[in-house]
Amino acid sequence: MSLRWILVTAGGIIAGLALVDALARRRAGQDRSTDMGRFTVRQVRVDGRTMQARVSVDAVPDDRLPVILVHGLGMSSRYMIPLARHLAPHVRVYAPDLPGFGLSEKPRRTLTVRELADALATWMHAVGVERAAFVGNSLGCEVLVELALLHPQLVERLVLQGPTPDPEARGLVRQAVGFMAIAPFERWSLAWVALTDYARGGIGRYILTLRSMVDNHIAEKVRRVSQPTLVVWGTRDYIVPHAFVASLAGSLPRGRLAVIPGAAHGINYSHPEAFTAVLLPFLFGDAEKPVARSRTAAFSVS
Repeated sequence: MSLRWILVTAGGIIAGLALVDALARRRAGQDRSTDMGRFTVRQVRVDGRTMQARVSVDAVPDDRLPVILVHGLGMSSRYMIPLARHLAPHVRVYAPDLPGFGLSEKPRRTLTVRELADALATWMHAVGVERAAFVGNSLGCEVLVELALLHPQLVERLVLQGPTPDPEARGLVRQAVGFMAIAPFERWSLAWVALTDYARGGIGRYILTLRSMVDNHIAEKVRRVSQPTLVVWGTRDYIVPHAFVASLAGSLPRGRLAVIPGAAHGINYSHPEAFTAVLLPFLFGDAEKPVARSRTAAFSVS
């Protein structure tokens, strides 16, 4: 039995499961479809390379800061679409593909976490966004912490969902085991999104970016982040332990922790309603209030 046959078969099974999942969710969500945001695709040149982003087109109040969604390792803005659609009726939403991922152009050399943060800052200038709130997943959390330290004038507040890597589980094998453990608690269609995004980016870029994440030491850097920051964790996220996110939130000068019961690592994709319910109060209300250094707040959101 050839490897190619195995991959094609696995892809077919995943595609079938994803289709069933999508049809079921489409039927369940028909009554809510009018409340979801609409998007267009924009491409701009950043440091001589094309970056693509999804941008919401719904009318929102002018006095609200835009929200920029930053995807996880190996993924693209497609991974952020469910959350983006829930946020778009309330704020202008941008979801870029970081350089080397999705449909953004791939540099010959894999960029480090710091270089990805610099590219994100340059992209913001290119699209005319002077300051924003940010939501990151996994790798996106590391990029956003770096952005807040290197370009603080661009960052109003941060949301770090499923921040990685945990210092006790940095190896590729441990990460792979974690992904298998959370699979039953994610939407089946996420498997197809991940498979195609990983194939587009390439395993070499994935591994080299993971190495940069391991060397980045996010737990030390968050101590210098001055912006209000919400750390979000799902109780079924077996990639990121609760002890790690609790410590991270406690280390942030203006940090807090939100816990979403039953959610795994891809909350932005599999539990966008619960995530939005946690985000909006932080973006519009709680974020304006001082947050104690050691304070953590747990939210139970169904």
